[in-house]
Amino acid sequence: MNITVIGAGAWGTALAISLASKNKVVLWGRNQDAMEKAQAQRENSHYLPGYGLPEALTVTADFDTAMRNLGDDGLLILATAVSGLRPCLQQCSTYPIKNVVWLCKGFEEGSGLLPHQVVKEIVGDRVPGGALSGPSFAQEAAQGLPCALTIASSSKELSDLVVSAAHSPSLRVYSSDDVVGVEVGGAVKNILAIATGVADGLGLGLNARAALMTRGLAEISRLCLALGGKMETLMGLTGVGDLILTCTGNLSRNRRVGLALAEGKSLDKIVEELG
Repeated sequence: MNITVIGAGAWGTALAISLASKNKVVLWGRNQDAMEKAQAQRENSHYLPGYGLPEALTVTADFDTAMRNLGDDGLLILATAVSGLRPCLQQCSTYPIKNVVWLCKGFEEGSGLLPHQVVKEIVGDRVPGGALSGPSFAQEAAQGLPCALTIASSSKELSDLVVSAAHSPSLRVYSSDDVVGVEVGGAVKNILAIATGVADGLGLGLNARAALMTRGLAEISRLCLALGGKMETLMGLTGVGDLILTCTGNLSRNRRVGLALAEGKSLDKIVEELG
């Protein structure tokens, strides 16, 4: 299958590496110098250093090349942040796209919309779409360590397409029709990860960490239900699974924000250090 990944950050690159094990994948990034270097050296040293790029993966900064790779029935994956989802999809929609999957987690600043609502505003119901989410650190996925994700979509055909394209010995993809639940879990767990980092950084102990995560999950569940999601979704990969990973994993950027806040650093300084 032809797959185009728009967004060559750490997670977009890691997923592209995994998908290239059995698909023809094009990875697009806006930084032309970094993309040309990645294509030549077979490593995205700017965004995911230390992990080789397979031969079936092409890296480019030419948007037209990336979109034309889709052909008539290829899979389009948007690996931008929530803030970049709207402009990115607007640019993509000038091409005859047949489907779209997004990886971003969060609410759009200003509008407060979830990603699927942003997508609907731009392409309506004419293009099947879905959220691919779950507990996943880019470095581990790129290394080929075991990982499980969920594709959430109202289109069974799209879900089946993603499962078929992504399944490998190290990556399992499960299907859900609860887009709201998957997106809420992915968004709000980041707040709990920062809070958990603060608690750990202040030395409040493992009891406090467990209590914070458990009560945080209860709050996430209430929000999920209020927005139309399902409780059972929060008990799965994109709820409790993602929460555990982000709150306790040393690779979690949000957890590191909390740890740094506990040291008394300013948020501006923390963001500068994390990049």
